[in-house]
Amino acid sequence: MAGRLVVSVVGGHECGASVYAMAEKTGRIIAEEGAVLMCGGLSGVMEAACKGAKSVGGLTIGMLPGDDKHDANRYVDIAITTGMGYSRNTLVAGGPDVVVALPGKCGTLSEIGFALGAKKPVYTFGGWKIDGVHELVSPEELRAILSGHEHPDRHEHEENTPHKSMDI
Repeated sequence: MAGRLVVSVVGGHECGASVYAMAEKTGRIIAEEGAVLMCGGLSGVMEAACKGAKSVGGLTIGMLPGDDKHDANRYVDIAITTGMGYSRNTLVAGGPDVVVALPGKCGTLSEIGFALGAKKPVYTFGGWKIDGVHELVSPEELRAILSGHEHPDRHEHEENTPHKSMDI
């Protein structure tokens, strides 16, 4: 294996309490499974996912749209400034091994599109009805997927389906 699994969590920079709690649980599960959490590094879903990962000692990466590391939420361990604005979504979606999409708006939709274009497995817990996005009932289902995930370097030329890129 060429390093730890990287899972990107994408979603709105604003969210209600129930989505915040789901994002926090998702981040916690990602870290408990030994994966690195990547996100856009700002508020809302991104902050909640990082908070969840940090609560169990996980490592978090924030790909920031601007040039100031201080823009990162307080749960980001590694803040990467891109100076790319929302074009940084290509990095957030194309850089990880797996993408988890929570509720958001146009920025989240663009990240889903970039991830699918990069042939990354994309999972959601409802809300995004898009061909190629795999709907899960809860973050606990994600745990089962991550615990059986093989590093994608072993499958780099296979079609992007959960059964071909992961052991489920």
